[in-house]
Amino acid sequence: MAKTKELSKDVRDKIVDLHKGYKTIAKQLVSCFSIISWLVQTLTTTRDITSNQQCLRMNHLSLSELCCLFCCPPCPSKIASKLAFLPPEPTYTLMCDESGSRWTLHLSERADWQYSAREKDAIECFMTRTSRGNRIACMFVRCSPSARFTLLFSHGNAVDLGQMSSFYIGLGSRINCNVFSYDYSGYGASSGKPSEKNLYADVDAAWHSLRTRYGIRPENVIVYGQSIGTVPSVDLAARYESAAVVLHSPLTSGMRVAFPDTKKTYCFDAFPNIDKISKVTSPVLVIHGTEDEVIDFSHGLALYERCQRPVEPLWVEGAGHNDVELYGQYLERLKQFVAHELVNLST
Repeated sequence: MAKTKELSKDVRDKIVDLHKGYKTIAKQLVSCFSIISWLVQTLTTTRDITSNQQCLRMNHLSLSELCCLFCCPPCPSKIASKLAFLPPEPTYTLMCDESGSRWTLHLSERADWQYSAREKDAIECFMTRTSRGNRIACMFVRCSPSARFTLLFSHGNAVDLGQMSSFYIGLGSRINCNVFSYDYSGYGASSGKPSEKNLYADVDAAWHSLRTRYGIRPENVIVYGQSIGTVPSVDLAARYESAAVVLHSPLTSGMRVAFPDTKKTYCFDAFPNIDKISKVTSPVLVIHGTEDEVIDFSHGLALYERCQRPVEPLWVEGAGHNDVELYGQYLERLKQFVAHELVNLST
């Protein structure tokens, strides 16, 4: 009887352990499903850039595409990465000449080019290779011959260089900055697939190309990130000092976007800007809309509060995630920052 009772106790203990294990797995699955549900409703928005307006449209995922999300282990960071990157159908092509040294930019109608052919021909494009083996497309827009600063611009998750090219000319010419940008792996003419690791390798390749190809010194580079582009921007700025950093509609981390009550960074969290921002030694300007429906305004505020060298932020009253640029104070704040504050900081 003693052996029977002992055996029964062992069985009961195993059942208890199994029950705990199942509860843990269930919680993880609920977490994953919650992230998927939220991301499908929010991060799968794409932006159509028109002359004076922007609009949101849903990038619908088919049932088979959603099922493919579960081909990987139920890790929230991997699922978040799959849904956070939404490369559009390329809106441009790059054609190389016989020498292999000069690339010509061809834009499709969907790029919505708003300037003349002469201005398009002045845009310099080329391909460079990342440390992870991908070839990424880079674009240098000379907006002003007298420009002291160059923006290293990391764009949002649902556009490519073709769609952003008109915006770069408009922005650079108004704030007297040249603009250097690049497409993430899997976007536009860039090879590979988008991922968090590739994101960091991509911005590294862009940074080194800007430094070596054009001889631009770090003290003349403004690292600018918008939305998902704040992730590579913060990572780069935490490792290299530059003239300044601009974070436009930034996120603190993937988990904190999905679960606003998250207080710490878990090992599986994606895009942990909140843990890197305190390592940034350059001046940081945070820009965020108070009515952001994708990445809550609280994310911009939290990052601002952790900056070593924050400058006066721009909280755009009433602005959402994709329309901050349409408010007059956006350009006014950037002009003030570039023309006066940065000049004074560097003297």
